[in-house]
Amino acid sequence: MAGHSKWANIKHKKAKEDAKRAKAFTKHIREITVAAREGGGDPSANPRLSLAIENAKGVNLPKDNIERAIKKGTGELDDGAGNYEEVTYEGYGPGGIAYFIEATSNNLNRTVGEIRHIFTKHGGNLGTDGSVSYLFEQKGSIRINAEGIDNDELMLTAIDAGADDVVFEDGFIEVFTTREELISVRKNLEENGINVESAELIRIPMTEVTADAEIAKSNLKMMDKFDENDDVSNVFTNLKLDDDTLALLEES
Repeated sequence: MAGHSKWANIKHKKAKEDAKRAKAFTKHIREITVAAREGGGDPSANPRLSLAIENAKGVNLPKDNIERAIKKGTGELDDGAGNYEEVTYEGYGPGGIAYFIEATSNNLNRTVGEIRHIFTKHGGNLGTDGSVSYLFEQKGSIRINAEGIDNDELMLTAIDAGADDVVFEDGFIEVFTTREELISVRKNLEENGINVESAELIRIPMTEVTADAEIAKSNLKMMDKFDENDDVSNVFTNLKLDDDTLALLEES
């Protein structure tokens, strides 16, 4: 899980450097819209929507944008953009590295074409449903700013709240939970005065694959291209993201 945390930290830093980038807001607006469509527009009765709203506030998404996204999801507002659907893609990158990609799209033909193009351009290939999903386990991930936090106390609080694991990284802490316990653990942490930056479901590789420098660089470039795509919500891979591998980002 530490490898995921390192990659998440890099993405978080990049997002903070460019907080107004449309991509950051787009992801949260679409998640709110889908959550409202599936479970209704009342956050108190829709845990997924409540989680989406809190995460959106964490990136300073304006209140008006949040309200419009909810109304779009419940059908009270039609902005002409069409309905968003959740979709996943599976495939392999250079060196046989497995990829599981989550996306939210209002045009599935466009999205699958763009995903296939990124795979092909970088030496990978789009696979079929189920081709790599069995290599990943779904977990809850709760991100906490490490500033002013007593690590030992946080560890005890998180475990008591039902967390599976806690990883301490440079400047932040990541708490892992089961899929089912994500919302309750987040609530428990907040009730204990811990400021949660974000909470989401992620996919952790059950086995990580080590790659040589060139293969690793190729995969890191491809991961960046997926991250830049507006329709892509999350990119998960079984590439081993240790310090040596991530140092290659500085060279590329």
